[in-house]
Amino acid sequence: MSSLLTNGVLQQHWAVPLAVHTFDQATDVNAVLARVFAIMRATDTDAEKSNGGFYASADDLLQRVDLPEFRLLVEFIAKAVQMTAKQANAGVWPPGRHGLQLELVGLWFQIQNGAAFHDIHTHGNCSWSGVYYVQIDAPQFRHAHPEWGPLNGATRFYSPMFPLLGGAHMDMGNAYMQQATLDFLPQEGQLVVFPAFLPHKAMPYAGDKDRIIVSFNAQIRAPGGDQIYRYAGA
Repeated sequence: MSSLLTNGVLQQHWAVPLAVHTFDQATDVNAVLARVFAIMRATDTDAEKSNGGFYASADDLLQRVDLPEFRLLVEFIAKAVQMTAKQANAGVWPPGRHGLQLELVGLWFQIQNGAAFHDIHTHGNCSWSGVYYVQIDAPQFRHAHPEWGPLNGATRFYSPMFPLLGGAHMDMGNAYMQQATLDFLPQEGQLVVFPAFLPHKAMPYAGDKDRIIVSFNAQIRAPGGDQIYRYAGA
């Protein structure tokens, strides 16, 4: 794919798409899922999945959980990813209908409290990932934390240029690169969708409620093959 650069006109390229969606049935659904996930954690015999105040389930919830509330959440996630991907690929996907198919190739929950955190990571084997916030203290309580303030329980995203900052020469000419992180301050019922390559971190959290999230990996496939542009060379 090529794009002409216009003389004298600044163009911005390689932006990172992120989107936030709010689940309008979150109040009822979240209460049920929080109880179910707590039971699943308590009955999990794999001690390695639980580390102090942090717990992560296996990524097979689609096969293990069969509840109306869970199906509503999965439908919401699928629609949100479809909308986000369509917007991100506007002008890139070929025109017409191609029978694109979305598949959630992994879906799991995590429980966090007591200053636990999930360090910087990316997600593989997919194009999109996301975090849905099932349960977390209200902002006014989280933000009152004496050390972390508003960052208590936040999700931090790292610029793709972040690895370049350590060895790059910094001056006023590339000040636009200095915003190396973006902190998302979540609320219950929110879903943030982002490209799977984007590094992110669950910041330390301490609260009256456990911080409970659902994460997922998603692929969008074309039945006839995913190639958009002809391959060049051997």
